This record gives sequence, C-alpha cells and structure tokens, in this order.
Amino acid sequence: MTTGKLYIVATPIGNLSDISLRAIEVFKEVNFIACEDTRVTSKLLALNNTKTELISFNARSETNKIDYVLKRILKGESCALVSDAGTPTISDPGVRLVNEAIKNKIEIIGVPGANAAILALSISGLPTDSFLFEGFLPQKKGRQKKLKELVIEKRTIVLYESVYRIEKLIKELNEYMPERFIVVHRELTKMFEETWRGLPSELLTELPNKIIKGEFVVIIAPIGWNQN
Repeated sequence: MTTGKLYIVATPIGNLSDISLRAIEVFKEVNFIACEDTRVTSKLLALNNTKTELISFNARSETNKIDYVLKRILKGESCALVSDAGTPTISDPGVRLVNEAIKNKIEIIGVPGANAAILALSISGLPTDSFLFEGFLPQKKGRQKKLKELVIEKRTIVLYESVYRIEKLIKELNEYMPERFIVVHRELTKMFEETWRGLPSELLTELPNKIIKGEFVVIIAPIGWNQN
C-alpha cells in the first residue's frame, strides 16, 4: 500500500486573492484538509470551486486528531494542513503532527505563501539581515522576564500581538526600551491595513486617535538603529 503525503499549505493572511495557484491545485488533489476552523477554510475553497473534505484540527483538538490524520495518510490518503491565515505551524498548531509524520516516514511537502512576520519585515524599513521572531509573548507568567531578555537583544525583533494587548505591549516597550524605534502593522493585506512608526512614547501619544482593532505585527529596531 502506498503511503499518502502531508502538505503544509500557506493561506492568505487577509486578502483571499493572495492564495497561490499551487495551493489551489493541492487542495483539489488531496483527500482531505485539516484546518483550524472549517468555516474559515470553506470560504477559501468556495472561491476556488473546491469541495474537498474538511476536518477540524486546532490547538484544542490537535492531540486527539493526530492519530486519526496519520492513520488516513498511512492508508494512502493525502492531507493538506492549513491554519486560518498564513503559514501553518508558525505560532499555529501543527508542529506535533509534522513530527509524528516524520517518525512515520511520511513525505512532507511545503507549499509556501503568505506569512505575516516576513511581510511585515519586508515593508518595515528596519534591518532584515538578522532578526529574532518571538511570536506572541506570554500573556501573564513569564511576560516580564521575556521583555527583560529582549532589552539586550541586538537584532531586529518581530512580535505578534492581539487587539486585547497591543496597547499594553506599547506601554511595556515604552518602559523597557523607550529608545528603540518600533513599527506596528495592523490588519496586513486587509481593507483597513495601516502602519504606525515611531518611538513607543510617540505611539502612545497618538494611540487615542488610532483604531485599535484587528491583528498586529510589531517590529522593534535593533539597538542603536537610527531612522535618520
């Protein structure tokens, strides 16, 4: 019996037109798609006239669903793993599935596409030759410790933050690294996409006039970087 394949497929982070032709082809070829939210992925499939079976595979269900996905692949079916937006396993579920697939000698194929961190870096204007991706900082325990560690980080730093903590994060950056220039990207590729640039104190002053909604990528300049 021939073993199926596991495809790790990037999806748009906002603008659905950013889906790649190759991703569409894979969606039509595989037997099923493992996704964070079937409602989100079904909209993407509908735009491309695809009716492939969807199964829920998110942070809550990952542990329980891994065996199910692996058994189907080992029986000869192929699966595409997607997240709601962007590249799977990057601050998203799927790493354990990939590791188990490797253990079972299942072929893993990446289908590249959108990634919020890389897109944000590319338009930030900050040094990109070397950077640290931290994703989401701990919400409570360990958050202050992590911020103290980042204070001495010499490279460009990339963070993700939610609408619920973006103001808190900017206040923390103003406390821990007030001299570091930051770039905040909001709602990348979406209708109300915008970018804020400045020192933490400057952004805090302007914050009351900003729309605090959506998803955020925060880029922190290296130590000593001068915008001039």
